[in-house]
Amino acid sequence: MASFSESLSFIFFLVIFVLAILGRSSGAGYNVRFKSSKWSLAHATFYGDESASETMGGACGYGNLFNNGYGTDTAALSTTLFNDGYACGTCYQIKCYQSTACYKDVSFTTVTATNICPPNWAKDSNNGGWCNPPRAHFDMSKPAFMKIAQWKVGIIPVLYRRVPCVRSGGLRFQFQGNGYWLLVYVMNVGGGGDIAEMWVRGSRTGWISMSHNWGASYQAFATLGGQSLSFKITSYTTKETIIAYNVAPSNWNVGLTYKSKVNFH
Repeated sequence: MASFSESLSFIFFLVIFVLAILGRSSGAGYNVRFKSSKWSLAHATFYGDESASETMGGACGYGNLFNNGYGTDTAALSTTLFNDGYACGTCYQIKCYQSTACYKDVSFTTVTATNICPPNWAKDSNNGGWCNPPRAHFDMSKPAFMKIAQWKVGIIPVLYRRVPCVRSGGLRFQFQGNGYWLLVYVMNVGGGGDIAEMWVRGSRTGWISMSHNWGASYQAFATLGGQSLSFKITSYTTKETIIAYNVAPSNWNVGLTYKSKVNFH
C-alpha cells in the first residue's frame, strides 16, 4: 500500500502533467525556443540596387518591407530552401567563405527570407542557373550582400545557418479578400519565423481551419464579417501552437493590418 507521501507525490506529478497539457493547447506557458542549426555550404548573389526597391513585395507577400519591419536585410531563397513558401519569414546568418571578395572584419550578416529565387533551366546550375534545384542558394538584397563582400564579384561561396528570428512585438495579420473569403498574410513572426498551420475563430464561430495559399498567406472560405477574430498558429519548425485572441475587432476591414500581443521565441 502506497504511503501518504508517495500518494502526495503522485498527485503533484498529475497536476503538473495536466497543467502542461493545458499550456500546450492554449499556447499559455508553453515556450519552445527555436535553436540555431549547424553551418552549411551554399552560394549567394544579389538582386536590385542599393535602394533595395526591387526586393519590395516578393513571393512571401510581405508588401513594403520597410513598412512591415523587414527592411533591406532580406534574401530570396532557391526552390530547395523555399519549401513551397513554408520558409517565408525564416532567418539566416550568412557569412562569406573562402573568397577574395570577403570582408575580413565581418563575421556574418542576418537576413529574413521574403522571396523566391526561381530556377533558370536555360542555364547550367554552375553557370548562371544558381537557383536551380538541388542547389541551396541565397539571392540577397544588394545592401545585405554588401555587408559581407564586395558586390562587383557577383557570386560568392557562403556558410549559412538557420537562427531564431528576433522580432519586436507580436504577430501581425494583414487582411485581404472579401465577405466570403478571408486571406491573411502573417508577418513579424519570431522564433523559427515559419508557420505550418493556422485557424481563425469568429466571435460567433468555432475554430475554422485555414488552408495555405502561398508564401506567408492563409485563407478561410467563410463568412466572418461583423465578428471579432482570433487566430491559432502552429510553427512549422518547432510545432509550438499559440493563440492570438481578439486580434481584429468586429468592424475589421480588408487592406488593414492588425497586431497581436503574442509571438514565438
